[in-house]
Amino acid sequence: MIRNLRVPGRVVALGLPTMWGVLVVVFFAVVTGLVLHVRHTLLRELRQARRVAAAAQDALLRPMPPRIDGLNVAAAQLSADRGSSVGGDLYEVVATEHGVRVVMGDVRGHGLAAIGTVAAVLGSFRETVHDEPELAGVLRRLDRALARYLRERADGLVAEEFVTVLLLEIWRGGEVRALNCGHPWPYRLLGTHVEPLARADPLPPLGPFPLPPDLPAVPFGQLRPDEALFLFTDGAEDARDAHGRFFPLPDVLAEALHEGAHTPQSMLSAVFTRVLRHTSGCPTDDIALLALRNERHHRRPSGAWDSDTCGSAARARATTPHPQPTTHR
Repeated sequence: MIRNLRVPGRVVALGLPTMWGVLVVVFFAVVTGLVLHVRHTLLRELRQARRVAAAAQDALLRPMPPRIDGLNVAAAQLSADRGSSVGGDLYEVVATEHGVRVVMGDVRGHGLAAIGTVAAVLGSFRETVHDEPELAGVLRRLDRALARYLRERADGLVAEEFVTVLLLEIWRGGEVRALNCGHPWPYRLLGTHVEPLARADPLPPLGPFPLPPDLPAVPFGQLRPDEALFLFTDGAEDARDAHGRFFPLPDVLAEALHEGAHTPQSMLSAVFTRVLRHTSGCPTDDIALLALRNERHHRRPSGAWDSDTCGSAARARATTPHPQPTTHR
């Protein structure tokens, strides 16, 4: 049906096709407005989620000072889950009356699913290191905290859960003692020389098996002035390139030292740069690195205040001015 609209001097015909065109324009305008509104809402919620995630990360892996009781320290992690800045790796450095105590661990699995276990182990470590005079007591407390957490979770996967844990204790004189449950041994770095701290088989990881009744901490001599320890989770050495070749961590460390990367911050920057290049930016497992260097022989200016007498865990952005990877995509 066609209607004629009479205008002085002429007749204008309004047909159904013209009316449908108007309706289509109105429809698309409304849809576009709704899409823009939804997009704005989602972006706002995403920003809020990122703020919450950052706060959670600060609570879980608290920023630490770059120096702790005379040790220059840096730590960082790379989560295998896109958009996640916290994964299944854990680390902490705390100065106590029993010496500087360090933990590095790796929870079975990676990414967001492992965060609860990470929180249980780290929370226990932070409390225990001040109370237990012996490193064996710290390890037993961590074992009980993990068992309690897994029982309370009760999701049927308790038997499959485990955590590798490396505990270090560095006395004021530089003496190093350690207990290791299934974790890779750190590397000792001096000059341009790189060697494993130990080659002995560690104890089984925490979780599947009970700890032995006798747990003497193993002495490893002294951490001499300007000597460093480089701790890592197995995601570093297990990272593969497109041809299936493993990441050569000792060689990369030696090369970095030859190029003058002697501070913990520069060591982490060099290793993360190389591991991202090796994996084409897509590692398949969480990676955590922690380096500490003995600088206790360096004298401070008279009257200078040593702010590193109390330690806490660290993320890369709080401990190093170099690139600070927390996610890889």
